[in-house]
Amino acid sequence: MNIKLILAFSGFMAASFIGFPAEPGLVKSEFIFTNAPFPSCHASTIAETKEGLVAAWFGGTRERNPDVGIWLSRDVNGQWTSPVEVADGVVSATKRYPCWNPVLFQPRTSPLMLFYKVGPSPATWWGMMMTSEDAGQTWSKPHRLPEGILGPIKDKPVQLANGDILSGSSDESHGRTIHFEWSSDLGKTWEATPPVPCDPDIGPIQPCILFHPDDRLQALGRTEVGRIFETWSADEGRTWGRITLSPLPNPDSGIDAVTLQDGRQLLVYNHNTRTGSKNKGRSPLNVAISRDGQTWFAALVLEDDLNAPNGFPYPAVIQTRDGLVHITYTWERKRIKHVVVDPETLKLRPIVDGVWPNNHPGTTLNPGISRNHE
Repeated sequence: MNIKLILAFSGFMAASFIGFPAEPGLVKSEFIFTNAPFPSCHASTIAETKEGLVAAWFGGTRERNPDVGIWLSRDVNGQWTSPVEVADGVVSATKRYPCWNPVLFQPRTSPLMLFYKVGPSPATWWGMMMTSEDAGQTWSKPHRLPEGILGPIKDKPVQLANGDILSGSSDESHGRTIHFEWSSDLGKTWEATPPVPCDPDIGPIQPCILFHPDDRLQALGRTEVGRIFETWSADEGRTWGRITLSPLPNPDSGIDAVTLQDGRQLLVYNHNTRTGSKNKGRSPLNVAISRDGQTWFAALVLEDDLNAPNGFPYPAVIQTRDGLVHITYTWERKRIKHVVVDPETLKLRPIVDGVWPNNHPGTTLNPGISRNHE
Protein backbone atom coordinates (compact mmCIF):
# COMPACT_ATOMS: atom_id res chain seq x y z
CA MET A 1 0.00 0.00 0.00
CA ASN A 2 1.20 3.55 -0.76
CA ILE A 3 3.10 4.82 2.29
CA LYS A 4 1.90 8.39 1.69
CA LEU A 5 -1.72 7.22 1.79
CA ILE A 6 -1.09 5.47 5.09
CA LEU A 7 0.61 8.56 6.51
CA ALA A 8 -2.12 10.82 5.21
CA PHE A 9 -4.86 8.76 6.88
CA SER A 10 -3.02 8.45 10.20
CA GLY A 11 -2.16 12.13 10.01
CA PHE A 12 -5.79 13.05 9.43
CA MET A 13 -6.79 11.11 12.54
CA ALA A 14 -4.00 12.70 14.63
CA ALA A 15 -4.78 16.17 13.37
CA SER A 16 -8.48 15.80 14.03
CA PHE A 17 -7.79 14.48 17.54
CA ILE A 18 -5.89 17.60 18.60
CA GLY A 19 -8.27 20.02 16.97
CA PHE A 20 -6.82 20.59 13.50
CA PRO A 21 -9.08 21.09 10.53
CA ALA A 22 -8.57 18.45 7.85
CA GLU A 23 -6.57 20.70 5.52
CA PRO A 24 -5.08 19.37 2.28
CA GLY A 25 -1.41 18.55 2.68
CA LEU A 26 -1.49 18.06 6.45
CA VAL A 27 -0.18 14.56 7.20
CA LYS A 28 0.56 14.48 10.92
CA SER A 29 0.66 16.70 14.00
CA GLU A 30 2.07 15.72 17.39
CA PHE A 31 3.88 16.98 20.45
CA ILE A 32 7.45 15.80 20.74
CA PHE A 33 6.91 15.53 24.50
CA THR A 34 4.07 16.13 26.93
CA ASN A 35 6.07 15.90 30.15
CA ALA A 36 9.55 17.33 30.65
CA PRO A 37 11.90 18.36 33.47
CA PHE A 38 11.69 22.00 32.41
CA PRO A 39 8.67 24.33 32.54
CA SER A 40 9.56 26.45 29.50
CA CYS A 41 10.99 25.70 26.05
CA HIS A 42 11.61 27.54 22.80
CA ALA A 43 13.55 27.74 19.51
CA SER A 44 13.38 24.19 18.15
CA THR A 45 15.42 22.74 15.31
CA ILE A 46 15.12 19.52 13.33
CA ALA A 47 17.36 17.41 11.08
CA GLU A 48 17.19 14.10 9.21
CA THR A 49 20.03 11.65 9.90
CA LYS A 50 20.72 8.25 8.39
CA GLU A 51 18.78 6.77 11.32
CA GLY A 52 15.84 9.17 11.40
CA LEU A 53 14.74 12.54 12.72
CA VAL A 54 16.41 14.46 15.53
CA ALA A 55 14.96 17.58 17.18
CA ALA A 56 16.43 19.98 19.74
CA TRP A 57 15.40 23.17 21.56
CA PHE A 58 16.37 25.20 24.59
CA GLY A 59 14.58 24.54 27.88
CA GLY A 60 14.70 25.65 31.50
CA THR A 61 12.91 27.82 34.02
CA ARG A 62 12.48 30.60 31.48
CA GLU A 63 14.42 32.25 28.66
CA ARG A 64 17.64 33.94 29.91
CA ASN A 65 17.67 31.97 33.15
CA PRO A 66 21.08 30.34 33.77
CA ASP A 67 19.52 26.88 34.03
CA VAL A 68 18.43 26.96 30.37
CA GLY A 69 20.18 24.19 28.42
CA ILE A 70 19.93 22.46 25.05
CA TRP A 71 17.57 19.48 25.05
CA LEU A 72 17.22 16.81 22.38
CA SER A 73 14.87 14.03 21.30
CA ARG A 74 15.15 11.38 18.57
CA ASP A 75 12.37 9.81 16.55
CA VAL A 76 12.89 6.06 17.02
CA ASN A 77 10.44 3.76 15.26
CA GLY A 78 7.83 6.51 15.08
CA GLN A 79 8.11 7.56 18.73
CA TRP A 80 10.05 10.49 20.14
CA THR A 81 12.48 9.61 22.91
CA SER A 82 12.27 11.41 26.26
CA PRO A 83 14.12 14.75 26.17
CA VAL A 84 17.75 14.69 27.32
CA GLU A 85 19.98 17.67 28.02
CA VAL A 86 23.00 17.57 25.70
CA ALA A 87 24.56 20.98 26.37
CA ASP A 88 24.58 23.60 29.09
CA GLY A 89 26.17 26.98 29.74
CA VAL A 90 28.49 25.96 32.57
CA VAL A 91 31.78 27.86 32.20
CA SER A 92 33.24 27.26 35.68
CA ALA A 93 32.46 25.66 39.00
CA THR A 94 30.57 28.78 40.05
CA LYS A 95 29.29 30.27 36.79
CA ARG A 96 26.61 29.11 34.38
CA TYR A 97 25.05 31.10 31.53
CA PRO A 98 21.83 30.39 29.61
CA CYS A 99 21.92 28.56 26.28
CA TRP A 100 20.07 29.79 23.21
CA ASN A 101 18.86 28.84 19.72
CA PRO A 102 20.18 25.37 18.91
CA VAL A 103 20.60 24.55 15.22
CA LEU A 104 20.95 20.97 13.98
CA PHE A 105 22.50 20.33 10.58
CA GLN A 106 23.32 17.08 8.78
CA PRO A 107 25.96 17.56 6.06
CA ARG A 108 26.04 15.11 3.18
CA THR A 109 29.14 13.17 4.28
CA SER A 110 30.06 14.07 7.85
CA PRO A 111 28.73 13.86 11.40
CA LEU A 112 25.56 15.54 12.59
CA MET A 113 26.31 19.09 13.76
CA LEU A 114 24.73 20.97 16.64
CA PHE A 115 25.31 24.71 16.92
CA TYR A 116 24.05 26.81 19.83
CA LYS A 117 24.76 30.03 21.69
CA VAL A 118 25.83 30.66 25.29
CA GLY A 119 25.79 33.96 27.14
CA PRO A 120 23.73 36.41 29.17
CA SER A 121 21.86 37.90 26.18
CA PRO A 122 21.75 37.99 22.37
CA ALA A 123 23.96 41.08 22.48
CA THR A 124 26.71 39.25 24.38
CA TRP A 125 26.36 35.56 23.52
CA TRP A 126 28.98 33.46 21.70
CA GLY A 127 28.73 30.50 19.34
CA MET A 128 29.31 26.86 20.28
CA MET A 129 29.43 23.66 18.23
CA MET A 130 29.46 19.90 18.85
CA THR A 131 29.09 16.84 16.62
CA SER A 132 27.57 13.36 16.76
CA GLU A 133 28.82 10.27 14.91
CA ASP A 134 25.75 8.20 15.84
CA ALA A 135 22.76 10.30 14.74
CA GLY A 136 22.46 12.24 18.00
CA GLN A 137 22.81 9.45 20.54
CA THR A 138 26.17 10.69 21.84
CA TRP A 139 28.01 13.96 21.34
CA SER A 140 31.53 15.30 21.18
CA LYS A 141 32.81 17.77 23.70
CA PRO A 142 31.48 21.22 22.72
CA HIS A 143 33.91 23.85 21.53
CA ARG A 144 33.63 27.58 21.11
CA LEU A 145 33.52 28.95 17.58
CA PRO A 146 36.28 31.38 16.55
CA GLU A 147 36.12 35.04 17.50
CA GLY A 148 33.73 36.86 15.19
CA ILE A 149 31.86 33.64 14.24
CA LEU A 150 28.47 33.09 15.89
CA GLY A 151 27.31 30.14 13.79
CA PRO A 152 23.83 29.78 12.28
CA ILE A 153 21.89 32.11 14.54
CA LYS A 154 18.48 30.39 14.37
CA ASP A 155 17.88 28.61 11.07
CA LYS A 156 19.72 25.67 9.51
CA PRO A 157 22.72 26.21 7.23
CA VAL A 158 22.75 24.97 3.64
CA GLN A 159 25.44 22.94 1.90
CA LEU A 160 26.49 24.25 -1.50
CA ALA A 161 27.34 22.09 -4.52
CA ASN A 162 31.06 22.45 -3.77
CA GLY A 163 30.55 21.14 -0.23
CA ASP A 164 30.83 24.49 1.57
CA ILE A 165 28.49 24.99 4.52
CA LEU A 166 26.82 28.41 4.41
CA SER A 167 25.08 29.79 7.51
CA GLY A 168 22.82 32.78 7.96
CA SER A 169 23.86 34.72 11.05
CA SER A 170 23.16 38.02 12.76
CA ASP A 171 24.69 40.30 15.37
CA GLU A 172 22.80 42.28 18.02
CA SER A 173 25.78 43.73 19.88
CA HIS A 174 25.50 47.14 18.18
CA GLY A 175 22.02 47.32 16.71
CA ARG A 176 20.78 44.47 14.49
CA THR A 177 22.61 43.33 11.36
CA ILE A 178 22.86 40.14 9.35
CA HIS A 179 25.89 38.50 7.82
CA PHE A 180 26.81 35.07 6.46
CA GLU A 181 29.45 32.58 7.54
CA TRP A 182 30.90 29.68 5.56
CA SER A 183 33.17 26.73 6.11
CA SER A 184 34.96 24.81 3.36
CA ASP A 185 36.21 22.07 5.71
CA LEU A 186 33.03 20.90 7.49
CA GLY A 187 33.27 23.30 10.38
CA LYS A 188 36.98 23.22 11.19
CA THR A 189 37.53 26.80 10.02
CA TRP A 190 35.14 29.62 9.18
CA GLU A 191 34.99 32.88 7.24
CA ALA A 192 32.36 35.61 7.42
CA THR A 193 30.97 38.31 5.17
CA PRO A 194 30.68 41.90 6.38
CA PRO A 195 27.20 43.03 7.47
CA VAL A 196 24.75 43.07 4.57
CA PRO A 197 23.83 46.65 3.54
CA CYS A 198 20.54 47.75 5.06
CA ASP A 199 18.54 50.83 5.98
CA PRO A 200 19.17 51.44 9.70
CA ASP A 201 15.52 51.22 10.81
CA ILE A 202 14.86 47.72 9.40
CA GLY A 203 16.69 45.78 12.11
CA PRO A 204 17.13 42.44 10.30
CA ILE A 205 18.14 39.24 12.12
CA GLN A 206 17.96 35.45 11.76
CA PRO A 207 18.22 34.81 8.00
CA CYS A 208 17.27 31.55 6.30
CA ILE A 209 18.67 30.63 2.88
CA LEU A 210 16.92 29.43 -0.29
CA PHE A 211 18.27 28.11 -3.61
CA HIS A 212 17.19 29.56 -6.97
CA PRO A 213 18.04 28.88 -10.63
CA ASP A 214 21.34 30.15 -12.06
CA ASP A 215 23.12 29.52 -8.74
CA ARG A 216 21.37 32.41 -7.06
CA LEU A 217 20.63 32.43 -3.33
CA GLN A 218 17.91 34.29 -1.45
CA ALA A 219 17.79 35.01 2.27
CA LEU A 220 14.65 35.87 4.23
CA GLY A 221 14.27 36.83 7.89
CA ARG A 222 12.65 38.85 10.64
CA THR A 223 12.70 42.62 11.09
CA GLU A 224 11.58 45.38 13.44
CA VAL A 225 9.38 47.08 10.83
CA GLY A 226 6.53 44.60 10.43
CA ARG A 227 7.63 42.81 7.25
CA ILE A 228 9.93 39.94 6.26
CA PHE A 229 13.21 41.07 4.68
CA GLU A 230 14.91 39.59 1.64
CA THR A 231 18.37 39.81 0.08
CA TRP A 232 19.99 38.02 -2.89
CA SER A 233 23.42 36.63 -3.74
CA ALA A 234 24.85 35.56 -7.12
CA ASP A 235 28.25 34.32 -5.89
CA GLU A 236 27.52 31.45 -3.50
CA GLY A 237 26.81 33.74 -0.58
CA ARG A 238 30.10 35.64 -0.55
CA THR A 239 28.37 38.96 -1.26
CA TRP A 240 24.73 40.02 -0.87
CA GLY A 241 22.56 42.78 -2.27
CA ARG A 242 21.01 45.52 -0.20
CA ILE A 243 18.20 44.31 2.04
CA THR A 244 14.65 45.06 0.89
CA LEU A 245 11.24 44.26 2.38
CA SER A 246 8.92 41.57 1.08
CA PRO A 247 5.12 42.06 1.07
CA LEU A 248 4.70 39.43 3.80
CA PRO A 249 4.09 40.62 7.38
CA ASN A 250 6.36 39.78 10.30
CA PRO A 251 5.81 40.48 14.02
CA ASP A 252 9.57 40.63 14.71
CA SER A 253 9.62 36.86 15.22
CA GLY A 254 11.69 34.09 13.67
CA ILE A 255 10.80 32.37 10.41
CA ASP A 256 12.24 29.46 8.43
CA ALA A 257 12.08 28.29 4.83
CA VAL A 258 13.32 25.47 2.61
CA THR A 259 13.81 24.94 -1.11
CA LEU A 260 11.77 21.88 -2.04
CA GLN A 261 13.02 19.07 -4.24
CA ASP A 262 10.76 20.31 -7.06
CA GLY A 263 12.34 23.79 -6.90
CA ARG A 264 9.51 25.60 -5.14
CA GLN A 265 10.12 27.57 -1.94
CA LEU A 266 8.24 26.77 1.26
CA LEU A 267 8.07 29.37 4.05
CA VAL A 268 6.80 28.96 7.63
CA TYR A 269 6.07 32.18 9.53
CA ASN A 270 3.58 34.11 11.66
CA HIS A 271 1.41 36.00 9.16
CA ASN A 272 0.79 38.89 11.55
CA THR A 273 2.28 42.07 12.97
CA ARG A 274 3.05 42.82 16.58
CA THR A 275 0.89 45.95 16.91
CA GLY A 276 -2.29 45.37 18.91
CA SER A 277 -1.59 41.69 19.52
CA LYS A 278 -1.96 39.84 22.81
CA ASN A 279 0.94 37.50 22.02
CA LYS A 280 3.41 39.73 20.15
CA GLY A 281 1.78 38.70 16.87
CA ARG A 282 3.01 35.13 17.22
CA SER A 283 -0.26 33.61 16.02
CA PRO A 284 -1.36 32.42 13.52
CA LEU A 285 1.44 30.19 12.23
CA ASN A 286 1.30 29.87 8.47
CA VAL A 287 2.83 27.96 5.55
CA ALA A 288 3.25 29.67 2.18
CA ILE A 289 4.64 28.48 -1.17
CA SER A 290 6.35 30.41 -3.94
CA ARG A 291 7.75 29.67 -7.38
CA ASP A 292 10.25 32.56 -7.31
CA GLY A 293 10.62 33.61 -3.67
CA GLN A 294 8.68 36.82 -4.22
CA THR A 295 5.09 35.94 -5.15
CA TRP A 296 3.65 33.82 -2.35
CA PHE A 297 0.61 31.56 -2.10
CA ALA A 298 -1.21 30.64 1.12
CA ALA A 299 -0.91 26.91 1.82
CA LEU A 300 -1.73 26.05 5.45
CA VAL A 301 -2.59 27.57 8.80
CA LEU A 302 -0.90 25.39 11.41
CA GLU A 303 -2.11 27.31 14.47
CA ASP A 304 -4.58 30.16 14.96
CA ASP A 305 -5.31 31.33 18.49
CA LEU A 306 -4.88 35.07 18.89
CA ASN A 307 -5.34 34.73 22.66
CA ALA A 308 -2.63 32.11 23.22
CA PRO A 309 -0.35 33.89 25.72
CA ASN A 310 2.95 33.07 24.00
CA GLY A 311 1.70 32.06 20.59
CA PHE A 312 3.30 29.62 18.17
CA PRO A 313 6.61 31.07 17.03
CA TYR A 314 10.08 30.10 15.84
CA PRO A 315 9.43 27.40 13.24
CA ALA A 316 12.12 25.14 11.82
CA VAL A 317 11.53 23.28 8.55
CA ILE A 318 13.23 20.59 6.47
CA GLN A 319 12.27 18.29 3.62
CA THR A 320 13.22 14.65 4.14
CA ARG A 321 14.40 12.21 1.49
CA ASP A 322 10.88 10.82 1.05
CA GLY A 323 9.62 14.25 -0.06
CA LEU A 324 7.65 15.07 3.08
CA VAL A 325 8.14 18.36 4.92
CA HIS A 326 8.76 18.37 8.67
CA ILE A 327 8.11 21.46 10.77
CA THR A 328 8.77 21.99 14.47
CA TYR A 329 7.80 25.06 16.47
CA THR A 330 7.23 26.44 19.94
CA TRP A 331 3.76 25.74 21.31
CA GLU A 332 2.93 28.38 23.95
CA ARG A 333 6.45 28.03 25.40
CA LYS A 334 5.26 24.80 27.04
CA ARG A 335 5.93 22.17 24.37
CA ILE A 336 7.48 21.62 20.97
CA LYS A 337 5.13 20.54 18.21
CA HIS A 338 6.08 18.48 15.15
CA VAL A 339 3.97 18.67 11.99
CA VAL A 340 4.37 16.69 8.75
CA VAL A 341 3.19 18.15 5.44
CA ASP A 342 2.97 16.61 1.97
CA PRO A 343 3.85 19.51 -0.36
CA GLU A 344 2.46 17.68 -3.40
CA THR A 345 -1.11 17.89 -2.08
CA LEU A 346 -1.22 21.44 -0.73
CA LYS A 347 -4.03 23.62 -2.05
CA LEU A 348 -2.77 27.14 -2.68
CA ARG A 349 -4.50 30.52 -2.69
CA PRO A 350 -3.00 33.84 -3.76
CA ILE A 351 -1.76 36.22 -1.08
CA VAL A 352 -2.74 39.62 -2.43
CA ASP A 353 -1.14 42.80 -1.02
CA GLY A 354 0.17 40.82 1.94
CA VAL A 355 -3.32 39.72 3.06
CA TRP A 356 -3.86 36.06 3.96
CA PRO A 357 -6.98 34.79 2.12
CA ASN A 358 -9.94 33.66 4.18
CA ASN A 359 -12.21 30.85 2.96
CA HIS A 360 -10.79 31.19 -0.54
CA PRO A 361 -11.06 28.08 -2.75
CA GLY A 362 -7.68 26.40 -3.02
CA THR A 363 -5.86 25.61 -6.25
CA THR A 364 -2.93 23.27 -6.71
CA LEU A 365 0.31 24.88 -7.84
CA ASN A 366 1.82 22.54 -10.41
CA PRO A 367 5.37 21.64 -9.29
CA GLY A 368 6.42 21.33 -12.91
CA ILE A 369 5.79 24.96 -13.88
CA SER A 370 8.63 27.27 -14.79
CA ARG A 371 10.44 28.57 -11.71
CA ASN A 372 12.75 31.12 -13.29
CA HIS A 373 13.12 34.25 -11.19
CA GLU A 374 11.51 37.31 -12.76
